[in-house]
Parts: sequence; structure tokens; C-alpha cells
Amino acid sequence: MHRFHSYPVRLDGTDPKGTREAIRHDFLAAFSLFESLFDLLKDERVFYRYSEPTRHPMIFYFGHTATFYINKLVLAKVIDKRINPEFESLFAIGVDEMAWDDMDNARYNWPAVDAVRAYRDRVKALVLELIDTLPLQLPITQVSPWWVILMGIEHERIHIETSSVLHRQMPLELVKPSTAFRYCEEYGDAPENGMVAITGATVHLGKMKSDPYYGWDNEYGSAAETVADFRASRMLVSHGEYLAFVDAGGYEKADYWDEEGAAFLERSGVKHPSFWVPKEGGGYSLRLLDREIDLPMNWPVEVNCLEAQAFCRFKSAQEGRHVRLPTEAEWVRMLELSDVLDGERFDDAKANINFNHFASSVPVDTFLQGGLYDVAGNVWQWTSTPIDGYEGFEPHPVYDDFSTPTFDGKHNLIKGGSWASTGNETLRHSRYAFRRHFYQHAGFRYVEADALSESMPGNIYETDSLVAQYCEFQYGPEYLGVRNFARSCAKYAIAFSASTPRKRALDLGCATGRAAFELARVFDDVTGIDFSARFIQVAAALKERGEIAYERVEEGDVTTRQLHTLEAFGLQEAARNVQFWQGDACNLKAHFVGYDLIMATNLIDRLYEPERFLGTVHARLNEGGILVLTSPYTWLEEYTQKPNWIGGYYDEEGKAVDGLTGLKAILSAHFELLESFDVPFVIRETARKYQHTLSQMSVWKKR
Repeated sequence: MHRFHSYPVRLDGTDPKGTREAIRHDFLAAFSLFESLFDLLKDERVFYRYSEPTRHPMIFYFGHTATFYINKLVLAKVIDKRINPEFESLFAIGVDEMAWDDMDNARYNWPAVDAVRAYRDRVKALVLELIDTLPLQLPITQVSPWWVILMGIEHERIHIETSSVLHRQMPLELVKPSTAFRYCEEYGDAPENGMVAITGATVHLGKMKSDPYYGWDNEYGSAAETVADFRASRMLVSHGEYLAFVDAGGYEKADYWDEEGAAFLERSGVKHPSFWVPKEGGGYSLRLLDREIDLPMNWPVEVNCLEAQAFCRFKSAQEGRHVRLPTEAEWVRMLELSDVLDGERFDDAKANINFNHFASSVPVDTFLQGGLYDVAGNVWQWTSTPIDGYEGFEPHPVYDDFSTPTFDGKHNLIKGGSWASTGNETLRHSRYAFRRHFYQHAGFRYVEADALSESMPGNIYETDSLVAQYCEFQYGPEYLGVRNFARSCAKYAIAFSASTPRKRALDLGCATGRAAFELARVFDDVTGIDFSARFIQVAAALKERGEIAYERVEEGDVTTRQLHTLEAFGLQEAARNVQFWQGDACNLKAHFVGYDLIMATNLIDRLYEPERFLGTVHARLNEGGILVLTSPYTWLEEYTQKPNWIGGYYDEEGKAVDGLTGLKAILSAHFELLESFDVPFVIRETARKYQHTLSQMSVWKKR
């Protein structure tokens, strides 16, 4: 197994050449290991199968990790050309059961496996060229182009784990045996678990930006939590220990399941853990990557969080004491008292992690790490903590939707890593979270401790200053006598489309959704698309719940809570006609076509390739359809490199080219300009600071 493992690269030091070589090794190791997993699929037909109904077919994941590199490198302006725009749209966005996830398979025309393999080879060559040629200055920081390459490597490592989970859920006849992965062959009876006293302390969470290893945005910041004394199970819960819960009818007894757990049982109909396979005549087998073995009673059970919580209620009822999952801080306290750390990473000589031992679990009494077994490694451990940002959390601008959509109280943290964890996943500060009904290579240990409060983290848009500002911009009161911009734009668009069909409308750059809701007063079907999941999260929540709350800045750290409802704006009925998606206006998926109206407000001067969008937008409009654009033409290299500006520059003859002139040059081949005029808007920053801007609206009719 050693050929698969790798250690996270230190980003500081004084040896750029050595760092470059280490990153090259890490890239190749992750890329190769990911592809090795897909070699397990029996034939190409299996790539188009779903191993789990709430996910994409396997071909999506095969292409996804490669397109991630290109999409992020383009966004960060490390490269300026795409390899395959169609693939980089098709494979761009995965599935986490968000309201904007697109699971309609009829929309997708999946390519041939060989075409995706060839694409992966081209991406591999491009990234290797960047690794070999990009200037490298230490330390590597979050603003360095190297950070984006590291992001791609760590993203692929995540999908090594999640894809291997999907492989284990695939029917066994669809995979083939492999000698690439070695499994533990030590099986036995379940050892008797016991409790170990853990002394409490003040635990400090989070890390600084100067940390010498790559980290995801949710790992940065700080928090301090006082952990009281508690007792923890000496070992992870084994198959044998969990079997007592199954045999006692645990999946049928409502007392052991909360409302979310009961809904999961009703929806799924499960009677045992996902990787258990019932045997004829009784008993179970355990599904590994490419085979089934008799259920090893002394290995850790792998369950989702809801199942782990139900077991804890069962254990509490059986023993008359309060048993629950540990919090994130309690797990950190157990880590502090262990001896599994080698600096900032888990020592894979002392833990079943990093593919250093097996491509499977091992018995729960194998790796003693101080007073407890498997504080890190073997399987991930569910905690009772819904993920949230620490004090000082900031989304990374190149991947601002990595964490924020999960700050919803529905995603619990898993800690400690598994046998398949590599890179960042093997670091003490790593933080990953999944929906409580999702399966990973994850199990649990239980603690005896005080009951937890039922408080959940607030929605991220309540404290995300940029999102809160846009909520105020689109749903707050009017300021300085200027009408609500989103509503005004929608009214103009509706007026200009009076002589055309009003069946379908597209609002590009919809932000938090106000204009899309307004258009739906008239249009039968409105699609709102924004690049930022942070904004789409708000719009989708409004559609679902009918209200939005956020913290409006008044002065300094002083904020006031704002609450707005669709009902107050008379939009609750219109909301039924709106759907929201995350997408890239410069590289939209092919099925976003057939619109009678397309509106893009204050978008074109924030695109990395505005000409690409403008030169293809006609293909998404019906004949005679209306295109409405607004822009203040604030061209900034932060968003658009100067060669891609369509206005705000001098041409070769020294003549000034403004935004409208640039639009005419691109759009005149397919559109007639109907009218152009200014629409003012005001963005409130604080109680005494406002941005007052004029945006030029231009209205075009498709010839």
C-alpha cells in the first residue's frame, strides 16, 4: 500500500526546488490513486451506473476532479484558456442535496469514457507544466497561484475517499478484483469496549493563516471551548458491538431515532449499515472495495451520523447513563491526550491512515494511541457538532462555496481520518462535514458526558458581511430616494418584453434572487443563476422558507437583525415559478436555452471572459427574444484581465472605447439595440456610508 500514501507538503522553508518536487509527487500520487479506483469498474458501461440514487453516475466523478483544476485555474487567472469548455461545464458541480443541485439525468449527455480519459491526460500534462514552470516563492500563501494547484490536489484526495465509498455501494458484480489494494486479513470476535476518563480543559480550535500546511477555509480562525471532564469509549464501536443494536430491533424502535432519523428510515427503508450485505441463512458479509468478506466483528462499524446517534440512545437506555457522540472540542481534547501526532499530522506508523497499512479497516484494538485506540485513523468519527466557521472565518475567493453551504445545521463534522485519508485529511486541524444521512468510511465512538444544548449554528448569510450587504441591497428599504435596483430592472425587462412571449426568463448574476422573483410575477418559468453558492443559498432558502434573516452593519461591530419575507413583497405566489442554480455565465451548461428574456444585471464587468458570454448568449434566446444588460462598467483586473475588457480602454488609433461601444461591436451580429439609459442604485455599507452608482441599461432584441 505504500505506493499510494503521501505526506502533506510544508509550504514554508528555504528550499523552493524541494517544495516544487514534493508538490509534483503529491499531484501525481493523488491523480494516479484516483484513477486506480476507477480501474475497479468492470467495464465502461458501469461508468454510467448510479451506485447511490442521490449522486451522479460514476462518469461524473471521473471527469469532475480534472475539470476542477481547470475551472479554478481559470478563475484565479493562472491560465487564460480552457481545454474543453463543454466538459468544464458538464463536470463542474457535484451533489450535496442542495436546492440548486441538478439531478435531472435527462439534462446530461455524458461523454465516452475514452474521451474523459483523454481529457484527464491533457489536464495532467497542463498541471505538470505549471508545476515545472511557475515561479515559486516560499512561503506559499493563499494568494499564490500554487495555492490553487494545492487546492486541486486536496480536492482530488477528497474524491478518492468519496468515490471509494460509492464503489463500495456499487453492486459487486459491477466491479472486478484488483491486486492494487491490500486488505486486512485479521478477523475475530469483538473485544469488550470500556470507558476511559478524560480530563477536561480549555480547548483552542482553529489555525492561523501562517500555518505551514494547506488548509480549507473553515479550518482558519479561532475558537476556545471549555471541555468538562468526561468518559470516552476506549475503542471505536465495532461491528460486534453494533450488531447488538441491530439484533435488538434498533432500526424499528422509534424511541432511538429523532425526527430526522425517522424520516431517513422511512425514506431509505434500511435495516442495517450500508456496507453490510445480508447472507442467505442469516448473518452478514462486509462489502470492501472489490469483494465481500464475512463480517469481521472486531472491525469498526461504518454508519451515518443518524445511525450513530440512534445507537447512543440505545446504549443510554440499556445502561441507564447518558451516552452521546463527542463534540468537536471533546475529540480535540482526546487528540491532545494521545500520542498519535507527529507534529501537525497524524503519524501513519501509529494509525491506520494514509494507505500505509491497508485499503480497509483493521481491528479496533490494533492501534493504541495513549489511553484510547484509534483517536485518529481506521475510520472517520462522527461528532455531534454541526460545522460552522470559527471567529475570523473568510471564504477563499477561488472556492467560496466549499464550506459556506454546509453552515446550515445539517452537516456534522467528522474527525480523525480513515484508512483512505491522505494529505490535508491527515492533519490535526482538518475539518470535513457531511449531511447526517450520508455514508463515508466513518464510524464513531461514544462518550458519557453532559447533554448538549439543541442550538444549531446560524445560517452563514446572517454573518457573512458581503451576503448580508446584498440581502439589504435587494430586500432592504430604499435609500437616498433611489428605487430598489433589482425590482426596477425587472420592471423594465417586463415592459420591454411586452410584445414577446413571456414563458421563460433567465436572470444571470441573480445574486440573492430578488429580480428573479419579480420576473416570476409575469413569466411562467424563471431561472436564476449565480456563480456564488453563497448568494444562491439565500435565494433558495427564500424560495423554500419564504423569509430571510441577516445582520445589517450599523457602525463598527454594531449590527441589527433584519428579517424580510416574500409575503411582504407579494412574491410568495411568484416564487413557485422560480428555480435557482449555481453556474458560470461564461460557461453555462448546454440545457440553459429556450428563453424569451435574458437579463444580466451588473454582470459583464465581473466576468473573466465577457466576450465569450456576449458572443454566445444569442444561442440561448428564442427568436425575437429580449436581452437586458446593465453595467456601471467598472472594469477591474481583479475580475477581468485587461485584454478581455470590452470597454474602458483606448484602441489602436488612440480612441476611447466605452462599454456600450464594446457591446455593439459584439452583439450587433445577432441583436438590434432598442434603447439604452441609466438606472441608479445605492448599496448601503453602514448607517452613514452608501455607494451611489449609475448602471447603464441596454436593451437588445434578437434578430
